[in-house]
Amino acid sequence: MAVWALVSALVGLFPVGITLGVLALRRIRSRGTRGRGLAIAAVAVGSAEVVAVIAVALIAATVLRSLPADLLEPRQAHARQLVVGSCLAELPTDGVVDLVQAVPCGQEHAAQVTSTYTFTDGGWPGQVAADRAVADSCRLTDAQTQAGAWLVAWAPTRSSWNLGDRTGLCLVVGG
Repeated sequence: MAVWALVSALVGLFPVGITLGVLALRRIRSRGTRGRGLAIAAVAVGSAEVVAVIAVALIAATVLRSLPADLLEPRQAHARQLVVGSCLAELPTDGVVDLVQAVPCGQEHAAQVTSTYTFTDGGWPGQVAADRAVADSCRLTDAQTQAGAWLVAWAPTRSSWNLGDRTGLCLVVGG
């Protein structure tokens, strides 16, 4: 039982590994059989995996949590955290956008998220189609156009799509 407990823990079946490890320890204590070290290792490995899964879940929840639109102080954020109303200190150069500096909109800023585009059911449309879909959804108001503003569209990349990103952003720059 201790061997199966350790094998289960090592292949990622940590609840099974922990359970079998504890049962093996009880059996070893009552019957005096061998395998105590393996059972302890199974419980330790399974417990470490539980801690790792919880840590990853907490980190992912923090990274993917949307920013409040009314930030009180500047902060670095992932592009996936931006919402309508988010303001950016500067607009990143062309290419894949990940981390940006979000600032309170009352401070000087280079761009502001004005709308989002949500991709509906379906698989990855391809980068060109994703870029086009988001860009086609972006609109400037007459006042923004008269003030000299222009639009920038950010679409998910294939890698962010694979992580569940289905939202494009429309940003107004200038004006």
